[in-house]
Amino acid sequence: MKKVFTAKTIDEAKAMAVSEFGTDESKITFNVIEEPKKGLFGKIKGEAKVEAEYEPSKAEIAKEYIQSILKNMGIDTTLEVTKNEDGAVIEIMGDTSGTVIGRRGETMDAIQYLASMAANKGDKEYYRISVDSCGYREKRKVILENLAAKISKAVLRTGRTISLEPMNPYERRIIHSAVANIEGVTSKSIGEEPYRKVVISSTNPRPPKKEGKGGYNKRRGDRKNGGSPRSMDVMKTSFEKEYKKPKPEDSLISGDLYGKIDI
Repeated sequence: MKKVFTAKTIDEAKAMAVSEFGTDESKITFNVIEEPKKGLFGKIKGEAKVEAEYEPSKAEIAKEYIQSILKNMGIDTTLEVTKNEDGAVIEIMGDTSGTVIGRRGETMDAIQYLASMAANKGDKEYYRISVDSCGYREKRKVILENLAAKISKAVLRTGRTISLEPMNPYERRIIHSAVANIEGVTSKSIGEEPYRKVVISSTNPRPPKKEGKGGYNKRRGDRKNGGSPRSMDVMKTSFEKEYKKPKPEDSLISGDLYGKIDI
């Protein structure tokens, strides 16, 4: 980014550049094109022209982009940037976290995606931008890890495969990482975005129950030797009956605990 600033003095021209670019003077490269000249009796003739060049970092580009989004949303807040090995974390400060985070973090995820696109535009080397507000990411991580543990416990007890709700890649990685630390279960992602979800299975699934003697085929609901026909919709395993009862993990899968974190 390069621009020429004109003012009465060189210092004033530099100050204009600092204000325009919104950064420290030390990050701007200046080139004096023209200095004001002194005329008769010390009177200043002409103005100072200074060329200022500023190349913002990817973190600064992302920060400025997020600020513009929040401004258009009518949100007045401050941003705090923390750089790490992979990129930068941009924390949105203030009391507007509910609006910024959105349902299940969807608004914040969208802001993060757009800011990453803006920061990495035209550059092959990817710079990771993470956006957070009021520690939402860490709180969400704990809830997802607890969810993975509860579902894995159910899978180990029953041998059944259980599918979770669709999640974004970030949340799926948390589930996979948590399941990887639990012996006897495994996980994989299935489906297409944005409906891709995690499936947790037992590494030693139970074999299907054999058909009972006496002629009644429970699996198909056939009538033999006077047995009463029943469909698969009516026949339920003991696990299914138990699993349908309200439990804490049910609320984690489809209720408020899973979908919303109170900040």
